[in-house]
Amino acid sequence: MGLTEEVWLTHNRLNQLDHLREFPDYTFRLAMRPNADTLYSISFLDVGSEPVILSVPDTKGRYYLMQLMDAWTNTYAVPGTRTTGNKAGAFAIIGPQWRGHLPRGITALRSPTNMVWLVGRIQTNTASDYAFVRALQDQLRLTPLSAWGKPAKAAEAVPIPDGASRTPIAEMESMDTATFFVRMCRLMLQNPPAPADAQLVRRLEEIGIRPDREFDFRRLPSEAQQAVERGVAEAKRTMSGPMAGAKMVNGWRILYHVGKYGVDYLLRAQVARTGIGANLPEDALTPRSITGAEGRPLDGSRRYVVHFDKGLLPPVNAFWSLTMYDSRGFFSENAIGRYAIGDRDQLSYNADGSLDIYIQHSRPSAEKESNWLPAPAEPFSMTLRLYWPKPQVLDGTWTPPPIRAVE
Repeated sequence: MGLTEEVWLTHNRLNQLDHLREFPDYTFRLAMRPNADTLYSISFLDVGSEPVILSVPDTKGRYYLMQLMDAWTNTYAVPGTRTTGNKAGAFAIIGPQWRGHLPRGITALRSPTNMVWLVGRIQTNTASDYAFVRALQDQLRLTPLSAWGKPAKAAEAVPIPDGASRTPIAEMESMDTATFFVRMCRLMLQNPPAPADAQLVRRLEEIGIRPDREFDFRRLPSEAQQAVERGVAEAKRTMSGPMAGAKMVNGWRILYHVGKYGVDYLLRAQVARTGIGANLPEDALTPRSITGAEGRPLDGSRRYVVHFDKGLLPPVNAFWSLTMYDSRGFFSENAIGRYAIGDRDQLSYNADGSLDIYIQHSRPSAEKESNWLPAPAEPFSMTLRLYWPKPQVLDGTWTPPPIRAVE
């Protein structure tokens, strides 16, 4: 999906930015399907009392995005190259109840909820590019409106609630049913559901789940308690099933509608469980390989080729990459330390202008090594990341080519 839970684990301060300064490697085990394309800058924001102003530098043409999600993980704004350009700017992140005036030159971005998750990504062209990207990260600023225009103060660590340093999945799994719904009611008080959720909210109120009162699971009749427990168990099984709304094309699973979920509660839950913080497709589409061209699972005991015909390379306004994962969803140790390959690499094209990417465990011949994405010896999968995809990607006119076995 694009975001790893690593960002959740590293952040422990409200309204202050934390930066991830390098890519993970094969030893990284904090989250599945990590990213080797961008460096992250993240923050959890509380904008209930006043706006927080996000200042961004001139990125000198470098692609970036600053994804803003409400408490329900809906992306409601994305200042960055695609939407606002690469010049320096200031954006006021505003809570739903705040009324007031902003200084001139600041763009208002009103959140539906008082809790906001900011996930910034800056294109990073291999580890040799770290210094440039880190310099941009150091120029990002978060400033409360009351402090705007005043001398900057040293950042103070502000604790976030107990358990929030765990990954979302670990936090959810640590709660029993009663604890989960008590937490849900408390959070809904400050982060109300959207108007479109009214029907579901009314159904929840029938068993006492509402934001204006404390939920007491033990007061429910035993039959209702048992029904809720069965519902929770069934929901977990459903979330572990096929991804809602996914399309299968040439062995790739593609989700064209993520980042804004409306009343598609199953899709939102599945994305939160497997790749919380998914980008809007307009910012990054991420097809995931499921099988080879013949329908068999991908396995490192075989060799494969991904062939792009001339003129049919991934159509993007920013860049694209193909990332390798082992059967558990982690990077795999390999002889050249390469976990992803894409248009920022020194690729070798065929005489007719087409491109072959070689997917295999063993080292290929010397003339193919520039285009080699090393695979583990075990079953594997890949993610094709398309940053700022062009319309023909979003409407399905262009789709990834099949992954063909060559032996």
